[in-house]
Amino acid sequence: MMNAFTVIAVLILTLFPVIPPADATDIRVPVPPPVILPPLPPFHLDIRDYFNVPEPEIIKIRDRHIPDEQIPVVLFLASMAHVPPPAIIDLRQAGKTWMDICRHFSLAPDIFYVPVKEGVTGPPFGKAYGHFKNKPKKEWKKIVLDDDDVINLVNLRFISDFHKFPPEDIIRMRTEGKNYITINERFRKEDKVRREREKHQDHDDDNGSKTHGNHKGKGNKK
Repeated sequence: MMNAFTVIAVLILTLFPVIPPADATDIRVPVPPPVILPPLPPFHLDIRDYFNVPEPEIIKIRDRHIPDEQIPVVLFLASMAHVPPPAIIDLRQAGKTWMDICRHFSLAPDIFYVPVKEGVTGPPFGKAYGHFKNKPKKEWKKIVLDDDDVINLVNLRFISDFHKFPPEDIIRMRTEGKNYITINERFRKEDKVRREREKHQDHDDDNGSKTHGNHKGKGNKK
């Protein structure tokens, strides 16, 4: 009888082996793949770099339905007021003008002034520059700019500063009817050409120095 039980036990263990409890280190929790965000368009990339903000911040502003050409205004006012961008967006989406938001944070309109070497007349910049021209500097705090003036002046500063081109060039292109995304793309291309030119110039200068040094060495050889 014992032999019969032994045989049955062996068969059970063979057919249904004992599975040891899993070690906690063997447990594998499935990890979802990382979310890959679509690349930002060039205009947004340049805004990111100029204002030194992380890419997700630009996406958050865009996702709150702020038009592209007003994203620089949000970031400019946030930096001047030392507040996070959502504080500016909340007021804007509550129906406040850009000047209302400035008054809320005690920002004077002279922060928008961009110095130029030429007189500016006619739209879209003539009215804004007329305000600054027709008042002494001590009265610039009384100037009232409309929303378009603020958008134009902030984008003028951003593109001119970032690409190191005279503001007069941006004013001329905007007066011709080009929007700021188009203008920024134009200067991006000119930046690339300029960097290539400087790179070749540096290379030529290095080669010239080496050649000059070689000639000098040969001349001194006895």
